Amino acid sequence: MMKNNTLMTSGTIWKEILLFSIPLILGNLFQQLYNIVDSIIVGNVVGSSALAAVGASGAIIQLLVGFCIGASAGAGVVTSQYYGARDDEGVRKAVHTTIAISIAAGAILSIIGVLTAPLILDIMGTPEEVFDQASDYLRVFFAGIIFSVIYNMSAGILNAVGNSRRSLIYLIIAAVSNIFLDILFVAVFKMGVVGAAIATDISQLISCIFILRFMRRSKESYRIRLRDVRFYDNLLEKIVKIGLPTGVQNIVISLSNVVVQSGVNSFGATVMASYAAFNKIDGFILLPILSMSMAATTFAGQNYGAREFDRVHKGMKVSIGMGAVYAVVAGALMLIFAPYIIRIFTGEQAVIDYGIYMMKYMYPFYWIIAIFHIATGTIRGVGKTLQAMVMSICSLCAVRILWIWGSFQFAHKLYLLLLGYPITWVIGAIMMLIYIKKGKWLEDPEAAEQKES
Repeated sequence: MMKNNTLMTSGTIWKEILLFSIPLILGNLFQQLYNIVDSIIVGNVVGSSALAAVGASGAIIQLLVGFCIGASAGAGVVTSQYYGARDDEGVRKAVHTTIAISIAAGAILSIIGVLTAPLILDIMGTPEEVFDQASDYLRVFFAGIIFSVIYNMSAGILNAVGNSRRSLIYLIIAAVSNIFLDILFVAVFKMGVVGAAIATDISQLISCIFILRFMRRSKESYRIRLRDVRFYDNLLEKIVKIGLPTGVQNIVISLSNVVVQSGVNSFGATVMASYAAFNKIDGFILLPILSMSMAATTFAGQNYGAREFDRVHKGMKVSIGMGAVYAVVAGALMLIFAPYIIRIFTGEQAVIDYGIYMMKYMYPFYWIIAIFHIATGTIRGVGKTLQAMVMSICSLCAVRILWIWGSFQFAHKLYLLLLGYPITWVIGAIMMLIYIKKGKWLEDPEAAEQKES
């Protein structure tokens, strides 16, 4: 019988992290298929202007969804720590508080997204030729965003208790559904970007239904009982205290991506289409690193709850080593096969050429972002989300925005925009390594609570 939950407070560290990471990687890759399939089908069936419209929507989607999912990170940290300490009542309350947060946040996010989509696109300077399509795509997408929020928060609960396999199964089902629905609505019914957004909404609904059904029927401590879904006072405060910095971090970094998208928009629809295709590819390549970061968070949370502090530190080193090796290999492969990969999204040679150009400025430096994300995941797992927020905002947001503004004063060149990524990665990694070396981030939970009181 397959073991569903993983308690990572004992055993071989690299094996525990790797086996837990694999379903996360596969699950995140399938989740990325939602927008990837949209882009492939839209780009080839409707055209490059529609591809640019979907791409222009991506930064805004990340902005709002990033805050909600980031804020729920507190739930994952709290749940993993209770699970590592074998506190079933703590797990139960954390789970039901998380579900209550997801319902409320999903509804609010949906309303905000539908109402503000055209305004934000206008602020970003979205070209007139793609504005209407981008607005339509965003509004339909956000109409169903509550399903994505509930699913992702529920999956975060399962990840916190070491069950990364179950959400993978549901994501595969949803991703396959998305492919067929995209073909049906876009290629057959000729519904354009609206059809792609509807297909995504329905697919997210499917994954939401499956994961809630599993958690309601589970006999484990994370079982969902509808009558118990509420905001538990002590847990709500703790989850918000840990999760809010991550939510703020995600939304501020997403704002920097909006600034980047605005810079890309200034180069016209061809560069926008290339950047949209590159972002979809980049999402696939980056996801294993983000998955290892999530695994590092769960590993650190469980071991911190069990007071296995030395194991937390060793787990971080092992995770960073695996992530850096992956980043070097993946980056090299992407540079070698770049022309063939970009061509999946479009047959327009100008779009392909710009996409290859963008890759050359990113992938040689991916091992640096691996260090940053995985180290951040570890300190987040022990509850130091405020520190992670400060370092992330300073490096990935403030410095990036200043770089774009300053370099564009010097010259309006695409290569200057692209250089902003590796430069900010280096700064972020240096800040994180200094904090790990000098900061008091790995303290006894009880000692830390007594110090605060």
